[in-house]
Amino acid sequence: MRKVVLITGASSGIGLALCKRLLAEDDELHLCLACRNMSKAEAVCAALLASHPTAEVTIVQVDVSNLQSVFRASKELKQRFQRLDCIYLNAGIMPNPQLNIKALFFGLFSRKVIHMFSTAEGLLTQGDKITADGLQEVFETNVFGHFILIRELEPLLCHSDNPSQLIWTSSRNARKSNFSLEDFQHSKGKEPYSSSKYATDLLSVALNRNFNQQGLYSNVACPGTALTNLTYGILPPFIWTLLMPAILLLRFFANAFTLTPYNGTEALVWLFHQKPESLNPLIKYLSATTGFGRNYIMTQKMDLDEDTAEKFYQKLLELEKHIRVTIQKTDNQARLSGSCL
Repeated sequence: MRKVVLITGASSGIGLALCKRLLAEDDELHLCLACRNMSKAEAVCAALLASHPTAEVTIVQVDVSNLQSVFRASKELKQRFQRLDCIYLNAGIMPNPQLNIKALFFGLFSRKVIHMFSTAEGLLTQGDKITADGLQEVFETNVFGHFILIRELEPLLCHSDNPSQLIWTSSRNARKSNFSLEDFQHSKGKEPYSSSKYATDLLSVALNRNFNQQGLYSNVACPGTALTNLTYGILPPFIWTLLMPAILLLRFFANAFTLTPYNGTEALVWLFHQKPESLNPLIKYLSATTGFGRNYIMTQKMDLDEDTAEKFYQKLLELEKHIRVTIQKTDNQARLSGSCL
């Protein structure tokens, strides 16, 4: 029986490279591409099937920044599949990134210059906005939309006799200092991306605590600095091209510069081949590339505690309950209006 793997954000960047690598290693997989843009998804699906004709590749439309879309996609997936072996929670955004030139300048002459380039700590701020669901866009896209997807798909994921995996695309930029339980949507801050990735790490730990006994395991991975649409939002492609000689030199000292989406998937693919119950839930698995271009895996203990993770998980459950009540009220009002007409 084919393993079924669902990948959000599968039509470009890390998600697309992940699809290609997984099928190159096992073309008997059933990949389900969970994408917002259907025309792009259809083109990717056709290309993957042309390269791997024995594989099974399907599409489901989902926009994780829109909860109605998540609910619709979940319902469709439950009609199609009896189980999911793995979900890659990969879709994410970093809207309107701004480079802090002052921090960059001072960082160049500090002892933390390698750390700064490896993690982008203090270098990037982003704009954010409110979605149609009344949530912060970065939080909903990177964290809460995926959380609801998992909650909806629990019947397909929880089988104690045959474990399923959740693999999150996190970041070295996930900073404890940018996250607050009192403002977990980061509505008052300027680094929502970093906050959302720290929230992802917390959520992964809490999911393990709550679902391991039901056969569901969660881990986080960082693809490093790979040139994708997300990084091209920070600097345009021609600037990255101009910087490339310096970056290639820097890679001898900072292994986070994976540079290509293919290299960036190293840890994500490696996790898929492990027994999920054997992995440490408090470890982040990092894709790394040497100065000579060799890919390998690094591990990093996450800067968090399980009590905070559980408190955050409970806050998400409370938010979910509020959202569901609001949706139910809206649906009831719509039905009443329709009956009056």
